[in-house]
Amino acid sequence: MTSLYDADFYAWANQQASLLRAGNLSNADIAHIAEEIESIGKSEKRELVSRLTVLLLQMLKWRFQPGLRGNSWRYTIKVQRRDLVRHLDDNPSLRAQLTPVLADAYASAILMAAGETGLPEATFPAACPWSYRQAADPDFWPDSAN
Repeated sequence: MTSLYDADFYAWANQQASLLRAGNLSNADIAHIAEEIESIGKSEKRELVSRLTVLLLQMLKWRFQPGLRGNSWRYTIKVQRRDLVRHLDDNPSLRAQLTPVLADAYASAILMAAGETGLPEATFPAACPWSYRQAADPDFWPDSAN
């Protein structure tokens, strides 16, 4: 028999919320609730990686294609920085993950930068040349001298 969780997730979620609010834990689907809560946490981490990837991609393009700099790149960098700060303010425990997340995001940013710029992957530093603090700093711009 298919459970409500499998058949209609929206209905299941509303049912579980009602059960929890009523304190009716004995009828709540605890195993699936725990799974969904873990999934939410993973989603928040993926959001951090995604935003950092976009930011680092734009920073690489800014540094390695200075002749193509424009408002689109500038404002993408500004928006990603702003949204990263907000995301970490909403999820402060993710700050402990910044070092591995930055490395993961940078590896993806290199691949994307190579694809978007036509430059060989080897053009870009193998390790991220910027700290998270620099990447998020609204006054920092990755000119070739940095």
